[in-house]
Amino acid sequence: MMMDKSVPRRKKLLIILGIIYLVSPIDLIPPVLFPIAWMDDLVVWIWILLHLKDELDKYWVGDKAEDLSKNYKGKDIIEDAEYEVNVQDDKESEDEK
Repeated sequence: MMMDKSVPRRKKLLIILGIIYLVSPIDLIPPVLFPIAWMDDLVVWIWILLHLKDELDKYWVGDKAEDLSKNYKGKDIIEDAEYEVNVQDDKESEDEK
């Protein structure tokens, strides 16, 4: 995503600033309050992920099935071959049984 030129710079900057905030010693909630201190980092990253959700979905290859039929629509992919398609009526196929 960071190397993709179609992603706006402001979204890339948002990720970089989120990483800087995560590793910086400056926090909204002081680290003295240990379990609660991570909450500000968590809230910031949840906000960043929700803000970038549509952009991140482009890179998710999880459960999506790719429809390859769009690539071949209207194209002849069989070359130098003769073929014939025979369509039988339902009545004719029942008579053969």
